[in-house]
Amino acid sequence: MTSRFLTVDHVTQVFRLEGGGRYVALRDIDLQVAEGEFVSLIGHSGCGKSTLLNLMAGLAQASSGGILINGRQVTEPGPERMVVFQNYSLLPWKTVRQNVALAVDAVLRDLSAAERRTLVELKLQLVGLTAAADQYPAELSGGMKQRVAIARALAIRPKLLLLDEPFGALDALTRGNLQQQLMRICQESGLTTVMVTHDVDEALLLSDRVVMMTNGPEAGIGQILRVPIPRPRERLDLMEHPDYYHLRSELISFLQQQRRLRQRRSAAQQVRRRAPAGPTVVRVGYLPGLDIAPLALALDRGLFDPLAVAVSAVAFGDWDSLEQQLVQGGIDLAITAADAPLALSLGLGERTPWPAITPMTVSRNGNALCLARHFLDKGVLDLASLRDRLTDSATPLRIAVPQQHGLAELLLRHWLASGGIDPDRQVRFLALSPLSMQTALVAGELDGFSAGRYRAARAVDERLAYVLATDLDIWKGHPEKVVTCSEGWADDHPEALEAFCSALLRAGERCDDGDQREYLIGLLSRPEWLGSGSSVALQRQFDYGTGAKPAQLLRFNQFHADRTYLPNPAEGAWLLTQFSRWGWSPFPSNRVEVLSRIYRHDLCQGAMEHAGYAVLHPERKPFVLADGLPFDQDEPLAYLRSLPGHVQPAVAPLPLPTPSVDAPPSLARC
Repeated sequence: MTSRFLTVDHVTQVFRLEGGGRYVALRDIDLQVAEGEFVSLIGHSGCGKSTLLNLMAGLAQASSGGILINGRQVTEPGPERMVVFQNYSLLPWKTVRQNVALAVDAVLRDLSAAERRTLVELKLQLVGLTAAADQYPAELSGGMKQRVAIARALAIRPKLLLLDEPFGALDALTRGNLQQQLMRICQESGLTTVMVTHDVDEALLLSDRVVMMTNGPEAGIGQILRVPIPRPRERLDLMEHPDYYHLRSELISFLQQQRRLRQRRSAAQQVRRRAPAGPTVVRVGYLPGLDIAPLALALDRGLFDPLAVAVSAVAFGDWDSLEQQLVQGGIDLAITAADAPLALSLGLGERTPWPAITPMTVSRNGNALCLARHFLDKGVLDLASLRDRLTDSATPLRIAVPQQHGLAELLLRHWLASGGIDPDRQVRFLALSPLSMQTALVAGELDGFSAGRYRAARAVDERLAYVLATDLDIWKGHPEKVVTCSEGWADDHPEALEAFCSALLRAGERCDDGDQREYLIGLLSRPEWLGSGSSVALQRQFDYGTGAKPAQLLRFNQFHADRTYLPNPAEGAWLLTQFSRWGWSPFPSNRVEVLSRIYRHDLCQGAMEHAGYAVLHPERKPFVLADGLPFDQDEPLAYLRSLPGHVQPAVAPLPLPTPSVDAPPSLARC
């Protein structure tokens, strides 16, 4: 595998239905295939595997996005691509030799007649059909017919071989023999191959990678499994390989999770309550901070559709009280820390598992680690000097975070560990309301705290603390605040949730507009939001409080740019690794199901369409945090094992709570 050969560039495929409807078969497929690689597509019926293969073949054109081969767009069928179908597609009135020669004569016209005849005979010999060359298809077994189709495909010297369940109709013995022949042929010729299959063992035997498709409609790539076993492979040797049963379990587990997700969505549609007429009253909980800017702007500018929702905002002083009211139905939605939907669903800490979901991300970045100023006098200016200071001290560093086992603590633990500091031994994390952190610092009860820009700016302005690091130093672009509600509420009120998120999307775009800064200062300075102190936090320049010149931190508070608002299961997968890393929760073996239930892109998509935005998906690529190790959502356990000093992670299936279908709706109606 030497280079990028085949590129599927954000492909979406829509089919028009009779009566003016539309069926979205594929949504935003993004895939790279290297030269000489063998890739299998697997998934339940209706997931768009064959549709994607037809697009690669040029038999159809994508509704959006495109297919590239060596940088050139595929717009029609071509001789560099050859398809082998399940039903052989042989001409019954022509012999085996004539069926193969038909393709050779049509494509390789630059060769002499003798050269074409020689090529046909070589390919028949390659698939073991020399003795049957003069027979007709009706005289052949199913396995022999498929070998003819493969010989015909190989005879025109394609660069890309596309196989649509080529062995699905064959008996087990014939299928096994053909699989071995195909593997040998692809290996010897260096063919790039993409195969659609329903057979897990076939995929593992033949593939370098297995691309697992989510349920349709709007199917996407749910997971990509790398098969790190050298090719060519013998079936018996493969079954004795130490990784075989783990890989097989991954594939089967994914398919089972997709089946459960389909059953869950189907059941939710059947029990969905009919909403009364009129706008839905939506009570939204929040903690004061700059992250509420989109909510405040949407209310102030009247962006919420009055025919769909009547929004009231409810302020809280701490996260535990907000979560308690959300779970008990005192509020309907909340703007929470990004880890909350996962923590609530898994019952992290002392929580009772509660079926939380998130349809959108509200903000990214925005936090800072502030230390008491006496650390500045002692020369603590970066992570290395902090490590040296803690090495010489017998007393752990006392750091306040907004919530125990929350996002702020996870990010700090990751950052500290990347600098050689043991968060469990050298740091003591204290859960405090952001409102009380500054008071505790003044009283000497803390050495520092992690909080949003609003709290950090006030502490720096009053010369109580300085900023040692920001989110941009730890994980640039990380999810900070998200919309959280119960799965049952989302099932019962999709239109209200779509209208609410649509307004936040449009408000977030305005919050990212620099020309709106003075307006935001005036808005957030009102008593019902942050009060007069917000102007300090909204200055263009960020003051670290170290005496250095204030700097402009681009997108320190980010609300819309770079797909801010998309709920990204890859980010959720990283959070799950950190829960496991610090011993808070086993890593879920059913992570695809967990993340699919919680990160509801389908609801975000509805909001995007309602707001008039193009439908986007999170980019499927690894990202890097402070330790420099790339995180790949398809290999989270490999990432966990690569962390310094980390032991073998505990892995277990984590059952998700199911919403009650008998509980009364939590929302009042106007």
